[in-house]
Amino acid sequence: MDRVILHCDLNSFYASVEELYHPEYKNVPLAVGGSEQARHGIILAKNQLAKKYKIQTAEPIWQAKQKCPNLVVVPPSFDKYVYFSNRVREIFQEYTDLIEPFGIDEAWLDVTGSQMLFGDGKCIADTLRMRIKEELGITASVGVSFNKIFAKLGSDYKKPDATTVITRENKHLIVDPLPVEDLLFVGKSATKALHACGIYTIGQLANTDCAYLEKVLGKMGKMLWCYANGLDTSEVKPWGYKEDAKSISHGMTTKRDIRNVMDAKMVLSLMAEEVTSDMRIQKVVCKKVCLFMRDVNLRVFQRQCVLPKKTQCASDILDAVMKLLSKHYDFEIPLRSIGIRVMDFESEESGRQLSLFEDAIHDEKGEQLEKTVDLIRKRYGFTSIKRGSMMEKTDLFD
Repeated sequence: MDRVILHCDLNSFYASVEELYHPEYKNVPLAVGGSEQARHGIILAKNQLAKKYKIQTAEPIWQAKQKCPNLVVVPPSFDKYVYFSNRVREIFQEYTDLIEPFGIDEAWLDVTGSQMLFGDGKCIADTLRMRIKEELGITASVGVSFNKIFAKLGSDYKKPDATTVITRENKHLIVDPLPVEDLLFVGKSATKALHACGIYTIGQLANTDCAYLEKVLGKMGKMLWCYANGLDTSEVKPWGYKEDAKSISHGMTTKRDIRNVMDAKMVLSLMAEEVTSDMRIQKVVCKKVCLFMRDVNLRVFQRQCVLPKKTQCASDILDAVMKLLSKHYDFEIPLRSIGIRVMDFESEESGRQLSLFEDAIHDEKGEQLEKTVDLIRKRYGFTSIKRGSMMEKTDLFD
């Protein structure tokens, strides 16, 4: 028997919540966006009127205002959004305990075992939409299908406030004609590669030889072929389920451009402390580190290396990324943002191989010092204790 999976997507979520608190916004093109002054000026959400101007999520606010000069932009109110998200989850929990969030405004629900009590998948989806609308004043679109990928396509298929059911029988009518980029996990680079192969629709992708797709896209080629053919068997995970992190990253868009090595070191010192603090919380050490950068022309690139020893110490991470920076970047073009990603984890209890010349006592003291700093910051706040290099005045940060 097929599973019954729902994907619920709250329509224009941030903008819809803002309209509840400010009814005057309902009749104007509205967007929720970051601060232009702090250089986080991108569109986070937009209402239906703004969508008519083809305003896109993540585009710069200045660009959106060129499309729609009378666009009203309000700052995000995340406390309100979290409140409404939690309220929606409470409604979901009355119908199933298998609820997997996909961001703050989307979730998959497995209602296979709930049909004897609440009706079939479409009936449950319609009930959820009605309750969200009547009890919270916002709307949702819900996809119903036999797997998560098609359920997601269903919630995107018709908006706002709609239910779309995708079955094995109607799949060729609904799914096959959709643009290939509508399929989950098909990003810009995959879309470009598929278009170069003459593959423009999900149906064309489904009918392409799987071995050929693997040659073009590697392992992702087989995964996307399975998705296009409705062969997704991934489970809806229970609410609260957490997988072990594959990586930890922290980055920052600075208040002004990063113009030289000293600017970069000041930012990277802070990022190194944040990623290693997270590692100590998760009780892991890392073996690889990646430096990622975005210049003022918005080009993104990254460099990574294997560390000489497993570590969770900020000084080790900082040393590694500064070597990557000096080797691969000359600052002819200033940087707009910079960050650190650590990966390839092992448990901190797994033991660490010391080199012949390593001062093990020094390493142990360094680790204990950073753990003590963690305790101080936990009690008094992150900025309560700083490295000497961070005490210098700078206009890089807010």
